[in-house]
Amino acid sequence: MKTILKSACIIAAFIMTNAMSAQPNTKLRPDKTVFLYQKAAVELSDPVQGKTKEALGLEIAEDNGYNEGEEISETGGIRKISENARFDLYFPKKPNGTMLIVCPGGGYGNVSSYNEGVYVAEWMKERGYTVAIAKYRLPNGHWEVPLTDIHNIFRYCRAHAAEWNVDKIGVMGFSAGGHLAASATTLYTDKETRPDFSVLIYPVIAIDKTPSHKGTRLNLIGNEEKWASTEGKTAEEWIADQKLHEELVKKYTLSNDITPDTPPVFLAHCTDDKTVPVINSIIFYNGLVNNGVEAEMHIFPKGGHGWGFSSERYVEKDKIGYARDEFETLLARWLSER
Repeated sequence: MKTILKSACIIAAFIMTNAMSAQPNTKLRPDKTVFLYQKAAVELSDPVQGKTKEALGLEIAEDNGYNEGEEISETGGIRKISENARFDLYFPKKPNGTMLIVCPGGGYGNVSSYNEGVYVAEWMKERGYTVAIAKYRLPNGHWEVPLTDIHNIFRYCRAHAAEWNVDKIGVMGFSAGGHLAASATTLYTDKETRPDFSVLIYPVIAIDKTPSHKGTRLNLIGNEEKWASTEGKTAEEWIADQKLHEELVKKYTLSNDITPDTPPVFLAHCTDDKTVPVINSIIFYNGLVNNGVEAEMHIFPKGGHGWGFSSERYVEKDKIGYARDEFETLLARWLSER
């Protein structure tokens, strides 16, 4: 009994320390947090939670295999999100009629909930945008899981749009979250899940042989060697695996999925991005143009990767500080035209 109590105290202390150290450099907090799959709100180590909570109790059709509980880093990277998948809602005082569902990045291994989450929400809310920050389930090799969460968020937001004075709902994503947002942009299932527009910031687009981010591919569809292995498989199973693997690589290289019905897209990237090479944005932009889809792309010469919305308002050194004002002006102008 003493051992059990001691273990419980250690776990509780870890969660408390983790939450205390993981604080964003803003006092902004969501107006509401909505749990997708829980039947009741649960306690979390995440310090960015809504003043009110709602639990939808949706059925989980596919589990991602995480059952150890969430972990959060000092910079707000949330790992092992599973049944606690949720989204934070931010409502401006004077809504301008447009909403964004934001997908933070993190290589599909974590959700960058500060740099590409709450900081984005603050920028958007100040300009009259209603915002949902997605803290989606991480795939862990279960490729359908993250997009299922985004589709569920879209359905909820569409159902409440009139109540919130929202006319249009777009999607926004960064890095692997850009891959998820681009998936939502091209792989929607109906009118409810189709975004009205899309904003992709240094997105992962390719998981084929195009230079891209290997971690995103690994976390999304699994280890290459595992697909190629014959161990424990019949000849028929191995052949089926090869076919499925080929189909997944083609499907989730999202430039392949663009059609004339794809919504308008804004892209931003940096030439010196070594984490997600700029060719990812370029092939997506070319696909949009070839399909007659409205597209705007800005490629900045330097800034690397992961600059998100971490301006000097939040961090000591802004990676893209030399062009931050320009980026924000371009994005604000484009969004105002939606």
